[in-house]
Amino acid sequence: MSLWTAAEAAAATGGAVASDWVADGVSIDTRTLQPGDLFVALEAARDGHEFVMQALENGAAAAMVSHVPNGVDPEKCLIVGEVLPALERLGIAARARTEAKVIAITGSVGKTTAKEMLRKALEGQGNIHAAVASYNNHWGVPLTLARMPVDTDYAIIEIGMNHAGEIAPLTKMARPHVAMITTIAPAHLENLGSMEAIAAEKGAIFEGLEPGGIAVVPLDADTRDILLAAGQAHAAEVVTFGETDGADLQLSDVIVSDESTIMRVATPDGARLAKLSVAGRHYASNAVGVMLTVAAAGADLTQATMALSQWQPVEGRGQRERITLSRTDDIAIELIDDAFNANPTSLAAGLEVLAGIEPTRGGRRIAVLGDMLELGDDAVSMHAEVAELPAIEDVEQVHTCGPLMSHLHGALPGAKQGLHTETADEMCQQIVRELRPGDVVLVKGSKGSKVSRVVDALRKLGQSVEA
Repeated sequence: MSLWTAAEAAAATGGAVASDWVADGVSIDTRTLQPGDLFVALEAARDGHEFVMQALENGAAAAMVSHVPNGVDPEKCLIVGEVLPALERLGIAARARTEAKVIAITGSVGKTTAKEMLRKALEGQGNIHAAVASYNNHWGVPLTLARMPVDTDYAIIEIGMNHAGEIAPLTKMARPHVAMITTIAPAHLENLGSMEAIAAEKGAIFEGLEPGGIAVVPLDADTRDILLAAGQAHAAEVVTFGETDGADLQLSDVIVSDESTIMRVATPDGARLAKLSVAGRHYASNAVGVMLTVAAAGADLTQATMALSQWQPVEGRGQRERITLSRTDDIAIELIDDAFNANPTSLAAGLEVLAGIEPTRGGRRIAVLGDMLELGDDAVSMHAEVAELPAIEDVEQVHTCGPLMSHLHGALPGAKQGLHTETADEMCQQIVRELRPGDVVLVKGSKGSKVSRVVDALRKLGQSVEA
């Protein structure tokens, strides 16, 4: 089944076409474009019109453009007034023509994890459509919607923000039947100023709920009153999850082992056991929220809980890998790749996972930490206070990179102080000399700290496989 015909795309966007063509997908990047895609020439860091010819040569069915670039066949173009608003209209049209149950997710921490958990939980219960990577911004949400097939049964839309006022327009495009907030944490404090302002912005996800829609709220959040009020203002029903008494789905017990997390969940129908094949108490909290969201969407909770046991973190979100250093596979380090982003809440969770792993062959627990960004006026103290986290007791050595992480380096006991470098690139050059077989290495930091380059450097040491 095709995704868009020329006539459908033109009608949706208000654009003009000069020939019949059929698109099987929608792409904004020639590096990942598939033959048959509609290429959308967004004007971002680079003007997408510069890549239209390349996209067509790579097999694009057509290109959405505001003007026909030199040398491009006009019959291969969908000509619109402005490209981004046209992509938004295409996404809105895709949403309007499907009968899918739409689920939207936001939160300071765990959005992508919850999205991928939901994708796994709903597996086998219908046709699933979900955002790739973290496509959760002003172009990522309409792009995800525009890619949604007509026969989708469940659509999972991740919605993020950097500044106030960004979530409401995106959720109104998505028009979810169920909207979930994972948690509220000190992320984007620099732009929003307070935890209360962050909660108010996240709560705006409920503004786009369809009539009869359900709001899923984390009862453990300190700002829960703001979230509950937002849900009550816009949802037909508000349901809650967390460890707090009174939650509709209450996480009553968590047992974390080296490679799994067992949860006891109190439900209105009695206690339920659930298992994740990954270690981490924070994953248990996400999983309970996902379970409640599954139920709110009308899917089978028992089937979803069983499917969740097979979920694994994606790259950059806590994925564990074994990097072998010899051909015999008996000399290796274990890497925890959590380098996509960081704030104090997610860093504490990552260190807790590291502390719970027992190294082999005399190895050590090692943390390589990059700056946590967008924390506002308290950024220096928030970095230094990481030294006081209970999990630090079980971490043998902490290597830090970046100007903010220098404050953690200075606050650490001498025995735990590892390397400190101003940049991630400098850390890449030095860290490999500090490791030994059997070490378990957590790499974490904000995306802008570029600490993911350390992950790449460690992978180059040998053969990488999932742990």
